[in-house]
Amino acid sequence: MTRRSGVLIGEAAALYGLAPSAVRWWEQQGLLGPPAREGGKRLYDDTDLRRIGLAYLCCVVGRMPLDQAAVVTSGKATRDAWQHVVDDRLAQVERQIAQLEAARGYLRHTLACTDDDIAANCPVLDAELTAHTPRGRFPGADLLTAARTARGSTEGEPSRDENAAARLLCDESRVRCPGCRGPVTRSSRGRPRTYCSRACRQRAYRARRRE
Repeated sequence: MTRRSGVLIGEAAALYGLAPSAVRWWEQQGLLGPPAREGGKRLYDDTDLRRIGLAYLCCVVGRMPLDQAAVVTSGKATRDAWQHVVDDRLAQVERQIAQLEAARGYLRHTLACTDDDIAANCPVLDAELTAHTPRGRFPGADLLTAARTARGSTEGEPSRDENAAARLLCDESRVRCPGCRGPVTRSSRGRPRTYCSRACRQRAYRARRRE
């Protein structure tokens, strides 16, 4: 393959607003096959560029986890196999949309409250707690009695992670780079990182400036 029949990784990445490290990461994760090389450098032809674009659509637009996106983009799966993955992801997205619509509805409802202190004064809060929270497991009891009953009902059960339910509400994008969808290494110190690398962060900054 000659230089004119392909582009280098920097050019391929720039076409989709990515850092070259993102393209390398996708290749390592199986979303992209290894391209041809010239002089030891990756060289991308038209099909390679289309595959990178498809990876972008799956990971960034469709917010698919990397292992699912790889089934769609690698070109190694059958049509039935990758359609099954897309169908599963679509079902997840539709569930998330339903949850977000419910959240929007409740938040709009909350804005209509005329009380300064919702917890102390809202006359419909008890009914909402019964309808929309696990407190509804004890519909006939007042809050104090329900709390005592709830505590007693869990005694003797195996210990569980108290934060598990909250973590279920967090999608995978919380720990994925919004630029390349690669993993973001978290540190126990300092501010949490949003991007996997400085290159992805700078590219996102330039994109915002252009907008």
